[in-house]
Amino acid sequence: MKQFFAFLLFCIPFFGFSQFDPSERSTSQKFDEVMDNILRFYVDPVNGKELTEEAIIAMLEKLDPHSTYIPAEEMNEAQSTINGSFVGIGIRFQIMKDTLHVVATIPGGPSEKLGILPGDQIIAVDEAKIAGVGLKNQDVRTKLMGELGTKVKITVRRKGNKIIEYTVTRDKIPVYSVDASYMLNKETGYIKLNSFSRTTMDEVLKAMTELKAQGMKNLVFDLQGNGGGLLDQAHKLADEFLSGDKLVVYSEGRAQPRSNLRAGRKGSFESGKLILLTDEYSASASEILSGSIQDWDRGLIVGRRTYGKGLVQRPMPLSDGSEIRLTIARYYTPTGRFIQKPYDDTETYRKDITQRFLNGEFIHADSIKMPDSLKFETLKTHRTVYGGGGIMPDFFVPLDTTENSKYFGELVQGGHLNNFSFKYVNEQRASLKEKYPTFEVFKSNFQCDQAFMDAFFDYVKKEDPALIFNEKDYKTSEHLIKLRLKSSIASDMWGTNEMFQIYNESNEILQRAIQILNSNEYDKVKLDK
Repeated sequence: MKQFFAFLLFCIPFFGFSQFDPSERSTSQKFDEVMDNILRFYVDPVNGKELTEEAIIAMLEKLDPHSTYIPAEEMNEAQSTINGSFVGIGIRFQIMKDTLHVVATIPGGPSEKLGILPGDQIIAVDEAKIAGVGLKNQDVRTKLMGELGTKVKITVRRKGNKIIEYTVTRDKIPVYSVDASYMLNKETGYIKLNSFSRTTMDEVLKAMTELKAQGMKNLVFDLQGNGGGLLDQAHKLADEFLSGDKLVVYSEGRAQPRSNLRAGRKGSFESGKLILLTDEYSASASEILSGSIQDWDRGLIVGRRTYGKGLVQRPMPLSDGSEIRLTIARYYTPTGRFIQKPYDDTETYRKDITQRFLNGEFIHADSIKMPDSLKFETLKTHRTVYGGGGIMPDFFVPLDTTENSKYFGELVQGGHLNNFSFKYVNEQRASLKEKYPTFEVFKSNFQCDQAFMDAFFDYVKKEDPALIFNEKDYKTSEHLIKLRLKSSIASDMWGTNEMFQIYNESNEILQRAIQILNSNEYDKVKLDK
């Protein structure tokens, strides 16, 4: 759900209060008077800071679903995805049985440099015990993140019950927006983007350069689940695909004059077949990129209707280190489409994705009702496209539920697939590396055979006795369960790039895109040549 409401930061000058009514200043004075009276005379002691923050949140909720308040203590985490980095010790971790396990160290990070290893258990931080005390993910971040250059002492328990102490100097740790990039076949490259951060363009250009060196002529660009981020990165990315000075997006608001963002430089992939993958969680900056590609007939959108966020937020720092992100404008695709879905009823707005599912929109394209008043024509070949409520794909792909079952859902919700995979790798890392020295060898040869599955079911039975094995459900979900286990092992041994190369075998939207490229379906669509 968190990705639904990822913000779109609009990196342009702010024109402030050019239409601000001076009489409105009495409102802020009135608020100050109320707070002063509460603090001075209320019958019980009150927390003025909490009251103020609750009032700010309530005010913003009256505006729109995307104007938000971020407390000072949450700013570091909120900024990490957008900035493309955070300050910490440089580990990927997993909490199992109330103990913090190191899944991997970040290459070049402080933990790797000190010799901390995957599988190590961090049992104390600054001599305070953290194992067996109900540790949560947020607790780990609080203890291990901090100011650049500061030190933290951690105590590690290594295999064989060896205890080692490290003093780690916190440093900037990259947060990558490209999850995966690899060749789908000899001519088609694939890039998976999870967000639009300050490092996105550098990451994408690096990935495209590497893929071109491997023979890439076509590109599948995956925006599924991408909740957005920085507009300037969406603008620059669109410029890599669009030639000339084509309009990418424009915005305008009450105190914000119309602003046009255009392509301008020679892009790295202005020709060649291009497919963008979207789903119901692709939002804001993802929709700007998708809308510009579709409007200019540059490529095809494959998947399901996007989220439908067409509002622009500007970050406004407050004096105590907190921040509001205030909606200042609406954005429009090159054809003039405003793709924001209605938000008059906030509760209905927040339940929109669930309602789409219940309406059958994820299964049948005909269940999506778009009024004729929202029809537009693309700018080159005059194909019909729609505004309002997201970007409609050129090729609809239904949600595949054939392998889902209640038993599979319980395995996922209980964390059993990921936890068993980590335990399996942690206990057999050396022998696995010897047997599968490269990912390619692992991908081709590793099988979830009967002995492996018996070990998995024994683990689940021990960890969750209430979860009863269901033979019928297992047969339904067998392929998906084994695929998830294999992809999790690949993630623990190598990383997310390798994980996606396995898990994407069950990505029905990607598989449909490959089919479109391998057949003549792509060429049948009237696109700008």
